[in-house]
Amino acid sequence: MGDSIARKALLIAVAVAVPPAVVIHLSTASSAARLASLVFGALLILVSWLLARSLAWRINRLTGLADRLLDMSVPLPELPASDDELGNLARSLSRMAPQIDELVNRLRNELTRCEAILASMTDGVLAVDARLNVTFCNNAFIKVAGDHGPAEGVPLIRIVRDPVLYQIVKQVVDSGVAQRQRLQLSTPETLSFEVHAVPLATTSSRGAMAILHDVTPAEKLERVKRDFIANVSHEIRTPLATIRGYAETLLDGGLEDEGNRRKFVEIIQANGVRLNNIAADLLTLSELESGRPGAQPAPISINNALCSAIRAIEPAAHLMNVRLLADPIPDLYLLGFGIRLEHALLNLLDNAVKFNKPKGEVHVQVHDRSGDQIEVRVSDNGVGIPAEDLSRIFERFYRVDKARSRQVGGTGLGLSIVKHAVEQMGGTVAVESELGRGSTFIVVLPQCSRPRG
Repeated sequence: MGDSIARKALLIAVAVAVPPAVVIHLSTASSAARLASLVFGALLILVSWLLARSLAWRINRLTGLADRLLDMSVPLPELPASDDELGNLARSLSRMAPQIDELVNRLRNELTRCEAILASMTDGVLAVDARLNVTFCNNAFIKVAGDHGPAEGVPLIRIVRDPVLYQIVKQVVDSGVAQRQRLQLSTPETLSFEVHAVPLATTSSRGAMAILHDVTPAEKLERVKRDFIANVSHEIRTPLATIRGYAETLLDGGLEDEGNRRKFVEIIQANGVRLNNIAADLLTLSELESGRPGAQPAPISINNALCSAIRAIEPAAHLMNVRLLADPIPDLYLLGFGIRLEHALLNLLDNAVKFNKPKGEVHVQVHDRSGDQIEVRVSDNGVGIPAEDLSRIFERFYRVDKARSRQVGGTGLGLSIVKHAVEQMGGTVAVESELGRGSTFIVVLPQCSRPRG
């Protein structure tokens, strides 16, 4: 810019000074006058050029100051003090510099904060411009859509392979109207998402942002609730219908039937007991799932808990003609809840007896695992469990053999109670089974030191 101003000033000075000098030179014969005109013209040109250079230098300094306003890491140049218009401009720029620096830092911090929030969100976030090119997407969205390399600036069609999601974003960009829709995306597993897409409009461009909220857990929970209500309704309706049917039979003349009336009353009593067991198991399961044990954990003797459960199941084993075998039980302790532990062990033993064969065996073993864990194994040589059912046997109301389970009076909640009770005490439960050869349930619990006194 300095060269341009100086050149223009030089040309103007020449245009102003040369014509008078030429006129004087041609109109007079005096050598002194001619010399004076030449000196005056030269001085005019020199002064004009020096003034132009000075002006250009000051403008260059102001330009340097303006260029560095957005990069305050570089010190601002010192400007010479002056009282003219350029001096006023220099002082105004100097006053603006710290304000611009503060504003830029604030915007930079806000941008960093927003990017950190969006990147750490568990919901997928996608932003596109008017041409449907991706301008931003966070890690959660990449996990859903798949990692296709750097996404910024890439056409959306190359990132999003689901046509429904693509059409949602495209319609929002085209219409400028927000949309909300639930859809399923085929990732390695099918997931459900609530998609909320909104337009992003500025004075110079348009775009859209979509947020994908994973509602798969909520849908699973809703299905579990529906299944639970259906199962509870079915389990309660069956014994209630039986009780009602036999009660009506007794009222309609069955009381005079001496051969069958006792049998009818026994059936009513058995179904009443079944209803009571269902209610008791539901209350126990509800307490376990709530995570509120109702008491402080205390050291429990595995020997005492297991012996108590074995004594409780002995009458049922005798009726089923099943032998109970127990290896010597070491004197080990764990930190937990005595009643819950006995209930869990009793459920395992009860299942091993109920689903055994005549003259079958139930074998109980306790092992000390490296001094910090207790392993309890309850094995039987009964009917066993099909491999396809092993992953579901700890679900509420799940039965492998529904007909036999109802025949022996099972509620379908026993193993679910075992799982929740063991996990509440920091343990795990697993199963090994072979159809027709029996099953082994393995409970592993953390060991604690023997209480004093």
